[in-house]
Amino acid sequence: MKLAVIGCGYWGPNLVRNFVQSNKVRELICCDLDQKRLDRMKSLYPSVEVLLDYKKLLQMSDLDGVAIATPVKTHHPIAKEFLAQGKHVFVEKPLTHSHETALELARLAEEKQRVLMVGHTFEYTAAVNKVKEIIASGELGKILYISCTRVNLGLFQPDINVVWDLAPHDISIILYLMGEVPVSVNSQGKAHFNHEIEDVATTTLNFKNGLIAFIHNSWLDPNKIRRTTIVGSRKMLVYDDIEAQEKIKIFDKGVEVPPHYDTFADFQYSYRYGDIHSPRIEDYEPLKKVCDHFIECIKKGRTPLSDGYSGLRVVSILEAANKSIKLNGKAVSIQGLKILNKKSKNNGNGFLLASTWR
Repeated sequence: MKLAVIGCGYWGPNLVRNFVQSNKVRELICCDLDQKRLDRMKSLYPSVEVLLDYKKLLQMSDLDGVAIATPVKTHHPIAKEFLAQGKHVFVEKPLTHSHETALELARLAEEKQRVLMVGHTFEYTAAVNKVKEIIASGELGKILYISCTRVNLGLFQPDINVVWDLAPHDISIILYLMGEVPVSVNSQGKAHFNHEIEDVATTTLNFKNGLIAFIHNSWLDPNKIRRTTIVGSRKMLVYDDIEAQEKIKIFDKGVEVPPHYDTFADFQYSYRYGDIHSPRIEDYEPLKKVCDHFIECIKKGRTPLSDGYSGLRVVSILEAANKSIKLNGKAVSIQGLKILNKKSKNNGNGFLLASTWR
């Protein structure tokens, strides 16, 4: 398979490394506007080709696909060009900068019967898939609420705010775990250094079934925190991605209401404090799994776990959150819920993505 990586700045080199190490890629091309970045890729991986102008890739009839790791607002035009040429496309999160452009790419990929995959890396981690398994088993009971914290000091982005930068991870995890799209979003944020770009924000996802999820993101926190808390009616779970060994902890804790009481004085909540259990999870590099999945979907004509419609769902929520920030936290409805909430039969994530096309 012949592939190209467009963008060799922050995340692109990680894609290059995984594709170079794959025995399923016979030829890899690196594209970037910065010759110094290309020189570095060439020094690290002498076998790769380098190009300053990605448009030359469009003239290569033997190119199977491209991976795009460029600034968000360039995702749509670049991906559209390659899909229109019949190439398979991988795009780093978020898919695009708007609901309309994301929907256009998802439909174009269906029309051309080509793989469009989004880099929602956490959906491929062993820990998140273990959490999904635990929720599906019913061990936690009914999920009451989810709380996510993803904060650190930097990296400030010049073109997108902290919600667009960090929240895609948490949003994709929540949607993957619950198999449902929220009906509305409330978000509040503040810009402390660049008055046009919020560097701290809290986003609330409101679901039709009563579930509520909170996401706190910041570039201004002294600690790096990557924690998701899931509170169920029976048990509670904490997933801490920073933890090296025990990433998942299940707490046999809860609140119980007495089934019968005669007077208000008889009413007493009962609190349960049970054991803490940490399940064993497999250890592997998630990005390798992502890259292998992209190649496998191309080879076998399968729909990726995180395809264009998965990207569309996340982008639609991000767009609503951004609007809510501008409206001082007012609830904003999610656009296109009928499309976003359709169920899937073929890719295991609970939603309707493009059917297997080969």
